[in-house]
Amino acid sequence: MARSSSRLLTLTAVVVLVTAVGCTPTPGRSPGTSTGPDSTACTKAGLRTRTPGTLTIATGEPAHEPWFRQNKPENGEGFESAVAYAVATQLGYASTEVTWTRVKPDAAVAPGPKSFDLAIGQFSLTEERKQAVDLSAPYYLVRQAVIARKSSKIAGRKALAELTDAKLGALGNSTSHQAITELIKPGPKPQAYRDNDEAMAALRSGQIDGLVVDLPTAFRITSAKTTDVAIVGQLPQVGAPETFGLLLDKDSPLSGCVNEAISKLREAGTLTQLEQQWLGRSAGATELG
Repeated sequence: MARSSSRLLTLTAVVVLVTAVGCTPTPGRSPGTSTGPDSTACTKAGLRTRTPGTLTIATGEPAHEPWFRQNKPENGEGFESAVAYAVATQLGYASTEVTWTRVKPDAAVAPGPKSFDLAIGQFSLTEERKQAVDLSAPYYLVRQAVIARKSSKIAGRKALAELTDAKLGALGNSTSHQAITELIKPGPKPQAYRDNDEAMAALRSGQIDGLVVDLPTAFRITSAKTTDVAIVGQLPQVGAPETFGLLLDKDSPLSGCVNEAISKLREAGTLTQLEQQWLGRSAGATELG
């Protein structure tokens, strides 16, 4: 899915976005009369899904790791598969009442009727997309990560303090560059690059010891079996992160209830737990403390 770690938003803007999306009123209810859906409507019996009693969830083909495992979203393994089932459970659906379908990303975000109730697949929350589809409250705030050649001196390091002597780089004017200057604070001046190709060329040639990119990009770069680059670790949250949300048809009758489900999962710590489980050590992205 499209993402842009080079776009640096203000933290205030993200707070407003999360608040606004999370408080979407139930369709048919006058705005301002309620900050959320009627709880009696957010049950399996009250939800208007494509197939009564069944929740149809879409994702891409293939479904990549660590978001999914073995290209089988129905197995409940991988971060986004686990999140989807957690939302389904919150809405009252058993795992046997969830069915999966595949859809191309461009088709998912395009205007028009959908072949699914909701879709998951690293959909960034953007104002442009919200003109064509409904996007839920965020289930994931994108983290930054350090990647390096497997032969680099920083490969295998476990703490931020162990990176202060490293020569690091990132896209200029990005959250990734901000993470270097505000979190790692290395002695050598961080390098800023115009695009990912230039940054990766500098990494592979040894001009820098490590490159900071958003975690989804880090997974994509290091997923190829032939790559000589590995994830050193992920960084604490910084700046105004990009956010991922579930995608629904425009003005879907499910949107308010899905937002409520995500809010409850976040309050319960479930989303954090799933993130740590599937996007942390098991995915080779231990947090650098």
